[in-house]
Amino acid sequence: MLTILSLCDKTGAWSEPYVKAGYDVRRIDLTYGSDIRLFQALPYPVRGILAAPPCTEFAASGARWWAGKGEQVLLDALAIVDACLRVITVHQPQWWVLENPVGRLKDYLGQPRMSFDPSDYGDPYTKKTLLWGHFKEPRMKPVEATEGSKMHLLPPSPDRAALRSITPSGFAQAFFEANP
Repeated sequence: MLTILSLCDKTGAWSEPYVKAGYDVRRIDLTYGSDIRLFQALPYPVRGILAAPPCTEFAASGARWWAGKGEQVLLDALAIVDACLRVITVHQPQWWVLENPVGRLKDYLGQPRMSFDPSDYGDPYTKKTLLWGHFKEPRMKPVEATEGSKMHLLPPSPDRAALRSITPSGFAQAFFEANP
């Protein structure tokens, strides 16, 4: 059976095409009772790794609050990114990808391999997302971004960060098709 690790994929949206195709998908997230920082190496091969570390401390949309939060929250966020990269290094999958919105993560990982908006893959809104890794670029299926940047329209709520982090279904499917 082909194993996919889905790291910090709270909603499961990014890994869902792999689940539907019958892959053994291991979702590692606090939501599922697993802390990526404590993840131990699997004793069998891993085909691919999807990593979506929380963006709250990296996203440019929250830059005005960075200074007031202090350095510790950034260090904690970088520890999660480091843990994702450790899992990737240990398992040496055929492909891997780490995503985050435009922001300061590039200051720590270097320039991303590619960027996209959901409208590039059939979802009619914008939310520039950066990708690092070793993977085949998914084939674009562009549509007009008729909903604009709908993330800014979400009202304050305890679920706002989770709602903003949902991987667009069009991109998730296109990524799956390019990286089976």
